[in-house]
Amino acid sequence: MGCLLSTPEVAGGARRRPRNIGEVVVFVPGLRIPRPLDFAQPLGDGLSKSLVERLSALRTRIEVMAGQEAPMTTKPRRTATQHVLMTLRLSLQALEDYLPVLLGLVENGNWLKHNLRFCWINQEDDVEETTMSDSWYEVLSVLHLMAVQLLSQANLLLLPNKFTSGYQSTALEDCKRASIDIFLKAAGYLDFAVQKVLPQLPLELRSDLPLDLSEGVLKALCLQALGQGVEIQLGMAIDSIKATLAVKRRLACEMVKYWHQAEEYIKELPVANGWGEKHKLFIQWKHIEAKAIAYYLHGLILEEGNTSAGIAAAALQAAEEYLKESKMACDSFHVTLPSSRNPPPWGASKYLAERIPKDISSKTINWDSQKHEMIKHVAPALPDFVLSLKPDEYQLPSTDPSWNDLHAQNVVPTK
Repeated sequence: MGCLLSTPEVAGGARRRPRNIGEVVVFVPGLRIPRPLDFAQPLGDGLSKSLVERLSALRTRIEVMAGQEAPMTTKPRRTATQHVLMTLRLSLQALEDYLPVLLGLVENGNWLKHNLRFCWINQEDDVEETTMSDSWYEVLSVLHLMAVQLLSQANLLLLPNKFTSGYQSTALEDCKRASIDIFLKAAGYLDFAVQKVLPQLPLELRSDLPLDLSEGVLKALCLQALGQGVEIQLGMAIDSIKATLAVKRRLACEMVKYWHQAEEYIKELPVANGWGEKHKLFIQWKHIEAKAIAYYLHGLILEEGNTSAGIAAAALQAAEEYLKESKMACDSFHVTLPSSRNPPPWGASKYLAERIPKDISSKTINWDSQKHEMIKHVAPALPDFVLSLKPDEYQLPSTDPSWNDLHAQNVVPTK
């Protein structure tokens, strides 16, 4: 079976530790970067020279692009440039080109899947890099990197500083819609990784995976993508005169469920360094923020109905308390290294910041400020809606035809 080698972090190691990543709309963990790998020696007797060279060229392309891309995606910037977006797309294409050729190492009982020592630099784990002699580890690492690159694209598309006063609103709406598609695609990669790829690894290797690739982090990242997709939908509904209050409340309540599930997966994980701790704080912040807007919209609907004024007021007061709590959680997230900044509020966050303080002060009971936990305790339960956003269905591509040719010639030995 595969073997494991983990390298503790040392001073001057290859892992990049940026101190400031600028404005953040979508949290993106630091990019895991593949270490150089020599395919020729372990595979030379089992594969044709042309296939070995192709595997090597495709992976080297990823090594180079990921190494160049990492500092760009963590560098503070005020604009989402077309150059950076194009680099991300080219890097994603490189991974998609590599995957069909890589799959020849894991399919049809190919014993070559244990011949290579795949090494990747971690970001959320204390261990700087992890090496495993199992090609499914490489597949898992590739899918994770594909998802993270999509989240990077979404963050760049949604940075509001790009949209100056002269920027057409239709282009802004196009970016929002594109980001939802990106979130669902990223969630699809991550969901497939959890459901189909992790089970391919022996239990002893699964327990030794870096935190970046642990089941809890992968599930939390998948749910984060879905939660942020709903957040964009909610922001668009808020901006639409056609969207009813009931529609907005449903989206807000769904958002609470996504973030709650994400927090359940990540809260017990042993995150200790900057990226891991920052990831956990981001999910906590977005969960609290989602509760604030959900309770606010729920309180408004209760006011319109036949519910007693006290119950509606309790929901609105809970919204105000969660808003205060979310501001503190936001500050904690941004000051945690690598430090970051909150962009100017927009969408659901802008609605939250503007409407709750103004509307609630005249509608709620005058509670003692020391009783904030009591306020949340007596608040009515939020409605429970079925979650509407699902990860895109993803399937691994077909194995590259060059492997079929080799099998037909009985070149590739199998067990």
